[in-house]
Amino acid sequence: MTDQNDGADQRGGQPQQPQQPPYGQPSYGQPTPPPYGQQPPYGQPTPPPYGQQPSGHPQQQPGYGQPSYGQPSYAQPSYGQPPQGSPSGPGGSVPLWAPLYGAGPVVAVKRFFLKYADFTGRASRSEYWWVVLANTVLYFVLGIVGFLAGLPGSTTDYDGTLEPGPGSIPFGFVFAILFFGTIVPFLSLGARRLHDIDLSGWLLLINLVPYLGGFVIFILSLLGPKPGGARFDRPRA
Repeated sequence: MTDQNDGADQRGGQPQQPQQPPYGQPSYGQPTPPPYGQQPPYGQPTPPPYGQQPSGHPQQQPGYGQPSYGQPSYAQPSYGQPPQGSPSGPGGSVPLWAPLYGAGPVVAVKRFFLKYADFTGRASRSEYWWVVLANTVLYFVLGIVGFLAGLPGSTTDYDGTLEPGPGSIPFGFVFAILFFGTIVPFLSLGARRLHDIDLSGWLLLINLVPYLGGFVIFILSLLGPKPGGARFDRPRA
């Protein structure tokens, strides 16, 4: 009777919780790891080190700034860099018909004259602004030298206007040759600069609007290249 009552009390009480294996022992159904420093028996997989995923699970979390698995990575060009796919000629050089990004002053001026009346293709910001800077400096220097050369023999009119002397006459011819000789290449350069930002070269006619037209062209010439401008290129051998 005592044994039966004890069994009934045990059955009628709280159910017994399954015992957890001691610390370091695997749960039911899990392989028993070998002692530290020993290899597992032949045919059994080697457990991975602590904190690492077992073999057969190659999926890992992507690092910061890297695309997830299966997702394409879209490399963005750095600021000021030309768009991807810029044409190149033999030896990695940029052909004359293509825009030259990062051009130096000498190369920019050389391409300015080599493409004297070429209204096709594109011109980078460096090609455009190096030529504009060189032209501005040249006019400024010629103006200063011509003014100093015209001081001897100069006269002053009744209204205070200074009439330069005969020494400034040669510089007047130089100014005229420089101005009329660079009208066409400057127009073609401006058209190519507009092509580089995917705009038509006919927008240069805005310059006919006093003050506002020149300001608009100035702002447009500061813009960076756009891939759509490649439609204006005319590749040549």
